[in-house]
Amino acid sequence: MRVLYIDIDSLRPDHLGCYGYHRETSPNIDRIAERGTSFTNYYASDAPCAPSRNAMFKSRFGIHTGVVNHGGTDADNRPIGAERPFNYHSSPYQAWVDVMRFKGHHTTMISPFPGRHANWSVLEGFLEVHDTNKQAGETAGDVAEEALRWIKGRGTEKEDWMLYLNFWDPHTPYRTPVSYGNPFKNDPAPEWLTDEIIAEHQESYGPMSARNVPAGNQWPDLPSEIHSREDFKRWIDGYDTAIRYVDDHVGMIVNALEEEGLLEDTIIIISADHGENQGELNIYGDHQTADHITSRIPLIMAGPEIRQGHIDTDFHYQVDLGPTLVEMAGAAQREKWDGISFLPALTEGRSSGRPYLVVSQAAWSCQRAVRFDNWMLIRTYHDGMKDFPDLMLFDIENDPHETTNLVDSHPEIVGRGMILLDEWVAEQMASSDSPVDPMWNVIHEGGPYHTKGELDQHVGRLKEEGRYEAAERLERRHDKFKRIYETV
Repeated sequence: MRVLYIDIDSLRPDHLGCYGYHRETSPNIDRIAERGTSFTNYYASDAPCAPSRNAMFKSRFGIHTGVVNHGGTDADNRPIGAERPFNYHSSPYQAWVDVMRFKGHHTTMISPFPGRHANWSVLEGFLEVHDTNKQAGETAGDVAEEALRWIKGRGTEKEDWMLYLNFWDPHTPYRTPVSYGNPFKNDPAPEWLTDEIIAEHQESYGPMSARNVPAGNQWPDLPSEIHSREDFKRWIDGYDTAIRYVDDHVGMIVNALEEEGLLEDTIIIISADHGENQGELNIYGDHQTADHITSRIPLIMAGPEIRQGHIDTDFHYQVDLGPTLVEMAGAAQREKWDGISFLPALTEGRSSGRPYLVVSQAAWSCQRAVRFDNWMLIRTYHDGMKDFPDLMLFDIENDPHETTNLVDSHPEIVGRGMILLDEWVAEQMASSDSPVDPMWNVIHEGGPYHTKGELDQHVGRLKEEGRYEAAERLERRHDKFKRIYETV
């Protein structure tokens, strides 16, 4: 069995043609989707980058591994302790890539991620590792060059292999070569973000909000603030062009597989570590929440024995992918994995999803959200200096961009969601190796890594702008954390 896993950082599914996007961002990915199965409700259990990939490679939730943050105690996996075996081979903690290795697969990673985030444990089971060595400053060309070399060399030498590639281009700062041009110059931006919503965002606040979009972009003509629909179009052109640039290189890689006679026998996976808010909840070009947009990611799988043209709408986590591949390889699930194989969905189109999902974020804010039926209920424990209420409820089917908070009008749905959230936390803590919920540890260390210690700075900026009511609202919301801030 051969597996090519293409992980495209910050790729939200609704900006791909095969998921219904109106711009032609992904013709090569769309062709892969046509001959495979696409998943519409596939979510990262933990966001953003490091918590997501750590969970995926270990097939364990962050509440179990302890990795929920980008710094501090909870950016590292907890030690197993007295039960730690000599090695993890065949142990309950064995990573699924290691299982694939022991089933005879030559496992290779091409990515700067382990070094960029100092998350070396994701390398468990990989026989080869190629760091493209630009600390996520890579363009798709850098990654594809290394991948093509590998496919034409080692890929033709081995009968069974798994190659994991990591493209970064849709992650800010946008750096598509200027010579590539703007393929969407004449295409309108998504219509949901109106001038009225933008005006509301201008009155709000927070990191990467309309007044403070990510900087350092090399792609030309990007705005420093979002004041209008025209600003938004310029901004979203940068994101969509990055996706199209990656898609071109996905096409090159697929062509190389075909040229080497490997395509028909290779399972191709297209996915991401997290999505990317592009105006949703007043976040532009970043991934700061446990909402539908940051947490939902694409999953497209095509290859031998996988149903063609099938769309699976069940709920799945990204931690379910490893157990699925392991089952395809003829191996057994490990006891400590939280993931569940969805192989019947791939081979038979049979329902194999979960009744609901709980997703988490603790690097930019501290949130947990429960996705059930057509609803997303988000509970905010620490707002990360954003203008978030404690509870938000969205009808994802009718309002996928989360424009209308329905908490006050649907108390019965809020109640159902809170019960599911409490049930999930209780179940995970009961099966945890530690009595500590890592999200609460993040809060007691001073809050999420990327906004830790910044309360005075954000309040001061609001006051300088004459926005005293907003400054007072932010300070008041953080009164409950004052004891923590004083001791950190």
